[in-house]
Amino acid sequence: MTIMTKLFAAALTAGAALPVAAQEAPASMTISTASPGGVYAVYGEGVAQLVSDVVGIPTSTRQTQGPAQNLVLLKSGQTELAMTTSGPAFEAMNGELELAPGDEYGDLRALFAMYPTPFQMIALAESGISTLEDLDGKRVGAGPRAGTGGTYWTRWLGDMGLEASLQYGGIGDQASQLADGRLDAIVTAGGIPHPSLSELENTQEVTIFGMSEATQARLLEANPYAVPFTIPEGTYSSPEGDLETVAMWNFIVADAALPDDVAYQVTKALLEGQARMVATHSAAKDTLAENIVKNTFIPLHPGAARYYEEIGVEIPEAIAPDAEG
Repeated sequence: MTIMTKLFAAALTAGAALPVAAQEAPASMTISTASPGGVYAVYGEGVAQLVSDVVGIPTSTRQTQGPAQNLVLLKSGQTELAMTTSGPAFEAMNGELELAPGDEYGDLRALFAMYPTPFQMIALAESGISTLEDLDGKRVGAGPRAGTGGTYWTRWLGDMGLEASLQYGGIGDQASQLADGRLDAIVTAGGIPHPSLSELENTQEVTIFGMSEATQARLLEANPYAVPFTIPEGTYSSPEGDLETVAMWNFIVADAALPDDVAYQVTKALLEGQARMVATHSAAKDTLAENIVKNTFIPLHPGAARYYEEIGVEIPEAIAPDAEG
């Protein structure tokens, strides 16, 4: 063997080793969630504990301002898993995210669908507020500015011509401000029942209200990634009857660099551990393998796709790994 041949063989050997190194499982992982008091924070803790116990990789949560920041953290490698709604995910993939304008996230990959996030509204009963139109001129908490609620409610109320005085911050803090009379209402986005809304309902005289048919239709037309949603009677104790609103689906996502086997194990652990997740928060009742079809544009991670194929869930062509790009 000539010296050149030996060098070439050594280069091939080194090159062949690179994919193996890239597939090494991380020693620990972090999942980015949202501010305290919301469903993301509770659900994320359940994910972290289940992954730690079942997959065997110590996993912790990182509190954030919500989906938009989660995607920025994921893309920069500061977290390994992230929770997001469909709207911010679409914007991130197309370079339209407010926190990272022009920065297209082409390596975003989906693992599984969590649950739909309905947009919800609550006000003090004494305020007389019972419709979105009543928010004009009022002091309204919209959650974290970079969160799903803060992002979309700011746009939507503006598009409706409502000049509410929007305040931003953690939903738990804003619930306290509503109880103290420092806010007239809160508009938010989160799983149901929302912990902060339930707590307010148990301690204050409040009005939890929905959208008119015309408002719902207008929002759906303006945002094709939102879906109509009904908050069933009984979700909260005070409303009489169902409440109509809109929602976006939530997904656990990862970067394409996450090793295939880790993505497979996380997806398998969470979907097969759904009963444990429901015990963590009832929103996980929708954490079902078949709901991956609610994802219409985020490519599946190959590791996650392997799990769906094993259990016989048909993967839509639009999100199949071979459809990436």
